[in-house]
Amino acid sequence: MHPLIKPLLAEDWAAIDPDLPPLLEMLFARAAGEDWHKAGTFKDHLLGLYRTLALWDMPREIRLLGLFHSVYSNEYVDLKLFQDRAPLRQALGEEAERLVHLFCTMPRTLFTRRLIEEGELPEEGMVLEREGAPPTLLSMRDVAVFAIATIADLAEQWHSWQDEIFPGFPGPSKPRRVADHWAAALWPGPLKPTAGMLSMLSRLAQPLAEMPPDWGIPVPPIFARCTARLDPAEELAAVTLYWQAVTRALPVASPDATRRALEAAVTHNPHVAEPRLMLAQLALGAEQWEEAARQAGAALALLGDWGVAWDKRIAWSGWVAWARILQQSAEKRRWPEMLPGLNGLGLVEG
Repeated sequence: MHPLIKPLLAEDWAAIDPDLPPLLEMLFARAAGEDWHKAGTFKDHLLGLYRTLALWDMPREIRLLGLFHSVYSNEYVDLKLFQDRAPLRQALGEEAERLVHLFCTMPRTLFTRRLIEEGELPEEGMVLEREGAPPTLLSMRDVAVFAIATIADLAEQWHSWQDEIFPGFPGPSKPRRVADHWAAALWPGPLKPTAGMLSMLSRLAQPLAEMPPDWGIPVPPIFARCTARLDPAEELAAVTLYWQAVTRALPVASPDATRRALEAAVTHNPHVAEPRLMLAQLALGAEQWEEAARQAGAALALLGDWGVAWDKRIAWSGWVAWARILQQSAEKRRWPEMLPGLNGLGLVEG
């Protein structure tokens, strides 16, 4: 596991960055834990972004960008926790605050669409037009930093409810009336994993594989270090098969149909952990210890790569704890024979 996973699970922020606790105190004093956000609270979302960027070994200013990324509000949300830039500039430093402010004020949908269309980091930077305001000018390095932050931001929050709210994102779309689409509007919906966001993120990530080494920005570990593209049809097939297994829509006389569906889901989308965790559990039940260890280990690695859950019914920390229990059970060749024994699982050793 990544060395930061345990302190992140323990929320031992000082072990991650000795200067982080006072920044968190300043942030949370502004009611971030009370504000609603797509899969929980704004506080949950900000910590989730920080966690991902920490696991990606990003420089400190990029981690702080993730932690404070919407505190001046942006084109999507009204979450203005800071009215004046001076306190944040003093707390974060000039560069981190500059990134936060620019990320909040730039037209982010246009940025996302433009980078996907170009398919590479623009050597001359990027100019983003804004209606009624001067254009936003981004350096090539800024483009890369904001691509990283955008990927982490969308991966942390996006699930099936937002698939309905923003169909075809980041392409142009006409907003739909709540009264006409009342079922889509009911939050949180079924909390099904997104059926289309990861394929978009894989395209957004590809230019990051070409970042110059002297920038000091590691390539994120997702999508085979930003070299693999996930086809939209493959993503849709994977989530459909996974959800059939989750909802027991397949024959249950034996686990064979569910196992085949989950194996197909992994083939269609090898970049997410949760189908592998279900396969590991089926393997444990069949006393297939090596297969269970293989699937659980691969899932744990993917959870560490992302820092967020794909299936947002359960928090990332819960999925990590479950993956570790499955892996240790496979290594010990031990799994409950009776259903109540599953309820008794819980202690992660080591």
